[in-house]
Amino acid sequence: MTLMRIGPYVLPARAVLAPMAGVTDRPFRVLARKLGAGLAASEMLTSDVRLWSTGKSRHRMDHAGEPAPRVVQLAGADCEALALAARINVDLGAQIIDINMGCPAKKVCGRLCGSALLQDEGLVARILSAVVRAVDVPVTLKIRTGWDPTQKNGARIARIAESCGVAALAVHGRTRADFFQGAAEYDTIREIKSQVTVPVFANGDIGSAQKAREVLDFTGADGVMIGRAAQGAPWIFGAVNAYLSDAATPPPLARAVVRGIILEHLESLYAFYGEDAGTRIARKHLGWYCLHLPDAANVRRALMAMANTAMQFALARSHLDGWVSGSARAA
Repeated sequence: MTLMRIGPYVLPARAVLAPMAGVTDRPFRVLARKLGAGLAASEMLTSDVRLWSTGKSRHRMDHAGEPAPRVVQLAGADCEALALAARINVDLGAQIIDINMGCPAKKVCGRLCGSALLQDEGLVARILSAVVRAVDVPVTLKIRTGWDPTQKNGARIARIAESCGVAALAVHGRTRADFFQGAAEYDTIREIKSQVTVPVFANGDIGSAQKAREVLDFTGADGVMIGRAAQGAPWIFGAVNAYLSDAATPPPLARAVVRGIILEHLESLYAFYGEDAGTRIARKHLGWYCLHLPDAANVRRALMAMANTAMQFALARSHLDGWVSGSARAA
């Protein structure tokens, strides 16, 4: 199997983690890479350096202990600000700069950032050219297929990106108007891949190893980018990698292995965020993990009520221990 290359970096796998605000913090990125993700970009960071003094931004800029290549995703609409932000982050250790032109959130698009930029192809070209010139590391781009179904210009944006020197593209198979509604479509991704030579990641509704294989076969994309399906199931990367390599569905993880992954994730969240924020942020991850466990609603309710990390961890461990003792294999 031919592995992907982005600039000087050869990726160890074709399945990568999608950047997701509020999800792909350093603990989750490190975990995803350990479990087989070929790449894991940071949460979206604003290009406005005046806002970097907040606790949220400081956490988003913390890449200590992450495996290479470290990817920082930037959002903004000002060429000079994005170029400056890229240079600063490279100085701080970023090895790939990713530009966000795919986020559909109203508060992002309202500032003409994220997927709103797809409406202005000239500005897209100016931004990408400015950032590529500003840094000596690969610049990548995340987009959607267009602003809405009447303005599905993903292929033109992809050609612009390649001409500006962008090293790889990730394409979500929906327009901004779709948000996350309906099914992702892969025809546009297939069209894009046929028109550019840089690596292309297909993104959107890839929730299983079999789906990853189907999407790669249909689109001709070089890799898949997995987002929501990794929430509460970061082991999906190992399953996808195994299936792409052997064309065989791997056996389910032993429950003891799943328990170890979840408890390790909790401990890393507590260490990274501290007592109060650690307890709060762990709740959403536990909520996702509970979807894969028996008696999910009751366990989730009890975990959400835990007031500190010690109580939260103890209850999670107790439930997981009981689950492990019930069977040798995960359902």
